[in-house]
Formats: sequence, C-alpha cells, structure tokens
Amino acid sequence: QAPIRWRLQTYSGAPLGAHVIKPQIEAFNAAANGEMEIELYYADQLVPTSELFRALQNGTLDAIQSDEATMASPVDIAIFGGYFPFSARYSLDVAALFMYYGLDEIWNEAYADVENVTYLSTGAWDPLHIFTVDKPIRSLADMNGLRVFGVPSAGRFLSRYGMIPVTVPWDDVEVQMRTGDLDGVAWCGFTEAYEVGWADVCNYALSNAITGAWFGSYFANTQSWNAFPPHLQQLYRTTIDQSHYYRNVWYWGGEAKLRVEGEKLEQTQLPAEDDAQVSVDAASFWDEIAQESERAGRVVQILKTYVANMEKAGYPYR
Repeated sequence: QAPIRWRLQTYSGAPLGAHVIKPQIEAFNAAANGEMEIELYYADQLVPTSELFRALQNGTLDAIQSDEATMASPVDIAIFGGYFPFSARYSLDVAALFMYYGLDEIWNEAYADVENVTYLSTGAWDPLHIFTVDKPIRSLADMNGLRVFGVPSAGRFLSRYGMIPVTVPWDDVEVQMRTGDLDGVAWCGFTEAYEVGWADVCNYALSNAITGAWFGSYFANTQSWNAFPPHLQQLYRTTIDQSHYYRNVWYWGGEAKLRVEGEKLEQTQLPAEDDAQVSVDAASFWDEIAQESERAGRVVQILKTYVANMEKAGYPYR
C-alpha cells in the first residue's frame, strides 16, 4: 500500500524550524517505516500564518504547530498561547501547568467545541526579550513608539507602554529591520535571535524578560487524525514529546551561554522601579483577561495558584 501522507506547516521559518520541528518530523518519518510520511512546510509556505487554523480545519493541512495567538485560533483561551506576560518563569513551568495544574484539560475542552480540529499537546519554547536595532530600551518610556514584530499576546500587553505591534511575514522581519520599517522584535530569546540572524541586525537586547517561556501547541485535522492507525497516533505523540525535550534543552543551554559569551548584543536593563511597575501591570492584565470568559478566568486562577505555590516552595523553584 502507498504510505499515508500528511502536510504539516509550522509557524516558524526554516532557520528556526531546523530546531523546533524538523528533528521531530525526521524521527517520525524514519520510525514510521514506510507506512507514513509527513511533508514539512515552514512559515507561510502553503498558507499565511494567520490562516493556519482555517487551513487545518478545512483539510488543506493535516497538522500544524503554532501558538494560538499567532494563528488567531477561534477559542477563548487563545490569548494564553505564545507569550502571556509572566505566566512562566522557566520552560518547565509550562509542562507542570499542563500536566499537574489542569491546563491540558482546559485546552482539550476548548478545542472540543471547534469543528474538525484535534488538540494534541502544548510545550515550552524560549523566554521573551525585546531586541532593537538602534534604539536601546533603558526605561519603560523608551518603548513608546517602537514598531516591533512580535507575538500578539505580548504585543497587546506591551502596547500599554506605547509599543506598536506589527505583523509581517516571518521571512520579511530581518529585511524590515534593515530598512527601518521595524525597530526590533518582541518574539524570542537569545538562542533564537542568534540562530535566525536577528542578532546580526539588532544591537541591543533588553535583559528583563516579559515571560520565561512561550506556549506552543500541536494540532491535527480531526478527519486526518481519525484515519491514522492507533500505533502511528502513538508514534506521533511520542515524537512530539521528543520535540518538547529537545527544544527545552536547546533553548535553555543557549540562553545562558549567549547572554554570557555572546558578543553581538549590548544588554540593557530596566530600572528597578520600572521593572516593579511591569509586574504590577501584568497582574492587572491577568484580571482583565479573566473577565473575558469563564474558561479564561479558570486559566488565570490556575496561573495565580501556580505562582503562589512556586513562591512558597522557595529554592530552587523561585
């Protein structure tokens, strides 16, 4: 029999995709032993990133990898995808929130309301720092008027300081920073900035992180998923877990190494009073989001409980 063929598109461009998705797809294709082959496509190659969810739903794509906010997922917890301010300090926070605190059940519940889309798994990516070309950020006032490419959840929060979130195709980001159409990016951490070449364009990095880890998820077209033999479904889930592990180690090791040994970016820092104000503003932002739906309120309460537990647990957790 001819192998089953899937088309998967990720939110990431090819340089980043080499780490966040390609190893998983290569491992799955090898382990499937000719029964199945997944064709991998990077950001905007088949459909624009903003249309990923619709393309998955109508069967143009069999699977996708993205955060909910970037692809405008039509669920009431989409705001928590990508970089939700201060929801995580470390990458392991994401896994713990989903495994032990109930976010996995809430995500499954939310997507059960959506036709022809099956939610599979969420994992952590890198922390969010702001990288700028020629305008260093040394205070909250310095954010005013900066045009930055970034994840919508973080952009919505940062806009209260006058930052202007801009959406462009991923492959156009570097060009637009070179031409001056973008002042920088609020999209990633140090590992990614160096890997994709943005550290070659930007001169400054704000060392204060808006959050410690990105929430990214895997989804499948329900018809495609149900046509999958159970042993291949399990294999796919196993390679997703493998991807979560690889990505966490790759990001975590790179962040510290590049902050200490990297020579391409001058690091700046907010004054203590500005950093404290951001934390206060994040708390009020959480309360605003909690009012948007009953389910969003449950997520915010889980985040509050988790943060409180980590603070009470003390070293080495906080």
